[in-house]
Amino acid sequence: MFRVETSKVMDYHHSIPITKKNRKQKNVVKSLPIFTILILYFVVIAYPLFWMVINSFKSTPEIFSSSWALPKEWLFSNYTEAWNTGISGYFVNSLIVTATTCFLTVLISALGAYSLSRFEFKGKNILLVFCMGGMMLSPQVSLVPLYKLIQLLGIHDTYFAMIFPYVAYRIPITILLIRAAFLEVPKELEESAFLDGCNTWTIFTKIFVPLNKPILLTAVVLTAYYTWNEFMFALIFVDSDALKTIPAGLMQFRDALQTNWGVLMAGLMISALPIILLFMFMQKYFIRGLSSGSVKG
Repeated sequence: MFRVETSKVMDYHHSIPITKKNRKQKNVVKSLPIFTILILYFVVIAYPLFWMVINSFKSTPEIFSSSWALPKEWLFSNYTEAWNTGISGYFVNSLIVTATTCFLTVLISALGAYSLSRFEFKGKNILLVFCMGGMMLSPQVSLVPLYKLIQLLGIHDTYFAMIFPYVAYRIPITILLIRAAFLEVPKELEESAFLDGCNTWTIFTKIFVPLNKPILLTAVVLTAYYTWNEFMFALIFVDSDALKTIPAGLMQFRDALQTNWGVLMAGLMISALPIILLFMFMQKYFIRGLSSGSVKG
């Protein structure tokens, strides 16, 4: 009798890992379609970038003869030629415009979000609706009035002709993102700071900004992505080739190269590299920033 019970206990203990193993196998089988879809989605998204990379090392005849194959000869000189032909100037212009736009947009939006989330004043809800309405205004619709306004201000064909419209169009969405994160900051922290003698500016810089770095960095990434790739304003509001950013400058770049597609692909890769690196290094903060403020708002 003792032997039978012992065997039952042993069989029971042996059945536990088998059950766990079966559960793991079932979970793998269930998640297999999801992984397959994600892999296919990654291939669809990543392969155009891979195609541009491999073609940036080819000559123009090789691109047309074997566009989907690896280069027979890796022409690293395409990048040197692209940089020396004019990309370097457009690259610097894009850096200046993007950095200035990000700084002004995040600063103004953070201050506006702080006031809309913590202060009570007359017309607060109207102002919030006004900010939301700015998201509905298409840049193409306001192109003619903006052009006349820029000429009236005397900033046509300057960096400010691009920076001011960029800041104006990014402020509404940025304010709403940062405000949602600011609403999650406990009011007890703010009250304690007031009791300790802190003023409004100190509370903003010492409490709200440090606690909401992810959403602020998310705003920087989104603004940088928009500004770096914006084409229409950079093409219309700036006439001088010395002030053009990369998207508008690449049009002149193509004409100057006389359809040298290998060098043009190298120029496109140089223009895409900063945003790719920005997303890679800011990925953790970007995801945390998008998830913050998802409960309140």
